[in-house]
Amino acid sequence: MERSTWWTTAVSDIEPGSIRYRGYPVEEVIDGASFASTIWLLLRGELPSPAQARLLERALVAGADHGPQAPSIAIARMAMTCGVGVNNAMASAINVLGDVHGGAGEQLMELLADLVDADDLPAAVADVRGRLRYIPGFGHRFHPRDPRRDPLVGAVTRAVTDGVVAGRHLRVALEIERQLSEGRERAVPMNIDGATAIIYAELGFAPALGRGLFVLSRAVGALAHAWEESGSGARNKGPVPRDQLAAYAGPPPRHLEPRGK
Repeated sequence: MERSTWWTTAVSDIEPGSIRYRGYPVEEVIDGASFASTIWLLLRGELPSPAQARLLERALVAGADHGPQAPSIAIARMAMTCGVGVNNAMASAINVLGDVHGGAGEQLMELLADLVDADDLPAAVADVRGRLRYIPGFGHRFHPRDPRRDPLVGAVTRAVTDGVVAGRHLRVALEIERQLSEGRERAVPMNIDGATAIIYAELGFAPALGRGLFVLSRAVGALAHAWEESGSGARNKGPVPRDQLAAYAGPPPRHLEPRGK
């Protein structure tokens, strides 16, 4: 079959009867690579070490779901009650993973990259805190302490000890966490965005890919919730219960004079 340069890619090579991921026959990838390793291979061009793959997988697992109180998941469930397909519901969820809901990890990765080479890290972090009203990846509106924080940070800490990652981004994030909590009665620990940002940064992923990996992870939760909602029998389910109305803040009731003939 003739080749064309209309599209040029190093990701995959497809011919009749042959599929290769970054040069590896798909049959061998199926037998020899995990899903996390395959993600790494397609994005980075080479397979990760087993330890790198395990660390990546932990981050992907941790971000998979956060219940219907997460706007993306709620939207996926509402979409299913409108009679769309699972793919539409998943797309609806993914489309709202923006700078506010889903983008904090990427934003923190960019911040970590700016601070990782600081000669005086405490001073550099203090300067950032003075300039920014909000530090992405810390604190949580629902959890006093995000239950995903400790296992993920612990996994990175062990990976540093084992020589899997350098720990430079972890050091920055822990200093930010320390300063945010200093002098407060209630600590301001990292949330899922912060903890996964450390992992993705330590593993060498670009900040934009940090958001992409979170989207990939959260798509699993969107799929599960959409599928569950499809069996509920609900139709046109809105964002609030049917016996409640949105608060109205407009003009009081008024009337319009009939138009003249």
